[in-house]
Amino acid sequence: MDTSGRLREETRTVWATAICFVVGTGAGLVALQGPPRALTGPGSLSQPIALIAGAIAAAAFVTSTLQHRRGETDPMPPWQTAVSRVSAVALTVVFAAVTAFGVLLGGAVFGAGLHDFTAPALGGALIAGVAGAAGGRFAYTAGTGIRTRDLAGLLFGFLAIGTLFAMATAADPLWWQQNFSQLGLGARGWAFNGTLVVAGLMFATVGSYIGRDLHRIRGDAALRGIAAVVALWAATGVALAVVGFVPIEANRVVHWIAAIGALVLFGLAALMSTRALPGPPRALVIATVGLAVLLVAAVLLHVPFGLYSSAGVEAIAVGLGLVWMTTFVRVLAVLAPEAPRISARATLWRG
Repeated sequence: MDTSGRLREETRTVWATAICFVVGTGAGLVALQGPPRALTGPGSLSQPIALIAGAIAAAAFVTSTLQHRRGETDPMPPWQTAVSRVSAVALTVVFAAVTAFGVLLGGAVFGAGLHDFTAPALGGALIAGVAGAAGGRFAYTAGTGIRTRDLAGLLFGFLAIGTLFAMATAADPLWWQQNFSQLGLGARGWAFNGTLVVAGLMFATVGSYIGRDLHRIRGDAALRGIAAVVALWAATGVALAVVGFVPIEANRVVHWIAAIGALVLFGLAALMSTRALPGPPRALVIATVGLAVLLVAAVLLHVPFGLYSSAGVEAIAVGLGLVWMTTFVRVLAVLAPEAPRISARATLWRG
């Protein structure tokens, strides 16, 4: 895209941001009628504003996708078109959830610092407008052509936002002495459990984009192996979502089977993804070996020495896993062409 094209795109983004602000403010005026409200707590500003901003972000992503990627799937076979459309729907949900949880976390943070703060309907509506503009701009920009590494970074950020919000609203302040599953207990557990469900959807979507990039690198000849990679990432996402759908207090056995299954499936998905790359690149091999050593060391420091709780091991494992994923998608971005690759196969399994 030349300079004039980039400037036109920036102009469209500014207009989209302004529209999101106006829509958010208008929706806020309707939803926040009544006496002044606090930032957090029952009947507060945070919940309705989060819903408004999430809906605006979803609409902005859909609008941007239709504007910038219309007709992209027309020459594709039906199976490739279906994969692309399912991924687009999943991303719409993801941007809505990321925006909503971001608003909730922001409300919890500012609520802790601004004691006794209340806002009338107009003030709350302006806050909704700002939240809608921020979320809408973010989603609109992503709709122009989100890449795999962008999506992996979004997953990292969402897990951080959702977990921090769950910590801020946890029913048991001493949850960290046991494990992260304690954040999903009680009436407030929806924050952590919802984070896991959406994160599962994001893992599956990342897998779809990894498959797209692998196809751009290796072509139709590798479709069977690529399909296996995508299936493993999808299974990882499903297992993680089950952890959120079935909290430990609902069914401890199912919860732990799903949790362990998610870890095992993630390891298998990482292994198969690495093997699917030509090479594989040295940077990825070094990162994989180094992170594996660190993970083993973390487990050993927990089991024999008890330096930290199970929550500490879980945090280290998730952090190392996300660091590996970041390294992988960055390597993938170097190898994969930017242009879409149209499959010549009429079906996924045979031509």
